[in-house]
Amino acid sequence: MSRRAKSFLFAALLVGAARSSALACATCYGASDSPMAQGMNWGIATLLGVILSVLAGVTMFFVHIGRRSAQFNAAEANPVQTDKIP
Repeated sequence: MSRRAKSFLFAALLVGAARSSALACATCYGASDSPMAQGMNWGIATLLGVILSVLAGVTMFFVHIGRRSAQFNAAEANPVQTDKIP
Protein backbone atom coordinates (compact mmCIF):
# COMPACT_ATOMS: atom_id res chain seq x y z
CA MET A 1 0.00 0.00 0.00
CA SER A 2 1.35 3.41 -0.95
CA ARG A 3 2.04 6.17 1.52
CA ARG A 4 -0.75 8.33 0.08
CA ALA A 5 -3.30 5.56 0.51
CA LYS A 6 -2.17 4.97 4.10
CA SER A 7 -2.51 8.69 4.86
CA PHE A 8 -5.99 8.77 3.36
CA LEU A 9 -7.04 5.69 5.32
CA PHE A 10 -5.69 7.18 8.55
CA ALA A 11 -7.55 10.47 7.95
CA ALA A 12 -10.77 8.58 7.17
CA LEU A 13 -10.42 6.59 10.41
CA LEU A 14 -9.88 9.79 12.41
CA VAL A 15 -12.98 11.40 10.92
CA GLY A 16 -15.00 8.26 11.53
CA ALA A 17 -13.86 7.96 15.13
CA ALA A 18 -14.59 11.58 16.00
CA ARG A 19 -17.72 12.32 17.99
CA SER A 20 -20.52 13.93 16.05
CA SER A 21 -20.51 16.96 18.35
CA ALA A 22 -16.88 17.62 17.45
CA LEU A 23 -17.74 17.82 13.75
CA ALA A 24 -20.34 20.59 13.99
CA CYS A 25 -19.98 24.25 14.82
CA ALA A 26 -22.11 25.85 17.52
CA THR A 27 -24.72 27.02 15.03
CA CYS A 28 -25.07 23.67 13.30
CA TYR A 29 -25.13 21.81 16.60
CA GLY A 30 -27.99 23.89 17.95
CA ALA A 31 -26.54 26.66 20.14
CA SER A 32 -27.90 29.54 18.08
CA ASP A 33 -27.36 32.09 20.87
CA SER A 34 -23.62 31.53 21.13
CA PRO A 35 -21.16 34.32 20.26
CA MET A 36 -19.88 32.29 17.34
CA ALA A 37 -23.39 32.10 15.84
CA GLN A 38 -23.89 35.83 16.32
CA GLY A 39 -20.54 36.51 14.66
CA MET A 40 -21.48 34.31 11.73
CA ASN A 41 -24.79 36.15 11.36
CA TRP A 42 -22.98 39.51 11.35
CA GLY A 43 -20.54 38.14 8.78
CA ILE A 44 -23.39 37.04 6.53
CA ALA A 45 -25.08 40.44 6.89
CA THR A 46 -21.83 42.25 6.09
CA LEU A 47 -21.16 40.17 2.99
CA LEU A 48 -24.73 40.66 1.85
CA GLY A 49 -24.36 44.42 2.28
CA VAL A 50 -21.12 44.47 0.28
CA ILE A 51 -22.61 42.40 -2.54
CA LEU A 52 -25.75 44.55 -2.71
CA SER A 53 -23.74 47.78 -2.79
CA VAL A 54 -21.55 46.49 -5.62
CA LEU A 55 -24.60 45.35 -7.60
CA ALA A 56 -26.26 48.73 -7.03
CA GLY A 57 -23.14 50.48 -8.28
CA VAL A 58 -23.00 48.36 -11.42
CA THR A 59 -26.71 48.95 -12.05
CA MET A 60 -26.35 52.70 -11.60
CA PHE A 61 -23.39 52.72 -13.98
CA PHE A 62 -25.42 51.07 -16.73
CA VAL A 63 -28.38 53.39 -16.09
CA HIS A 64 -25.98 56.33 -16.44
CA ILE A 65 -24.55 54.93 -19.67
CA GLY A 66 -28.07 54.32 -21.03
CA ARG A 67 -29.17 57.88 -20.27
CA ARG A 68 -26.05 59.36 -21.83
CA SER A 69 -26.54 57.20 -24.92
CA ALA A 70 -30.16 58.35 -25.24
CA GLN A 71 -29.07 62.00 -24.96
CA PHE A 72 -26.36 61.46 -27.57
CA ASN A 73 -28.76 59.74 -29.98
CA ALA A 74 -31.36 62.48 -29.50
CA ALA A 75 -28.74 65.13 -30.23
CA GLU A 76 -27.66 63.28 -33.39
CA ALA A 77 -31.24 62.92 -34.64
CA ASN A 78 -31.97 66.65 -34.21
CA PRO A 79 -28.75 68.52 -34.93
CA VAL A 80 -28.65 72.23 -34.34
CA GLN A 81 -27.46 73.95 -37.48
CA THR A 82 -25.58 77.07 -36.51
CA ASP A 83 -23.56 77.47 -39.70
CA LYS A 84 -26.48 78.66 -41.88
CA ILE A 85 -26.83 82.36 -42.47
CA PRO A 86 -30.46 83.59 -42.56
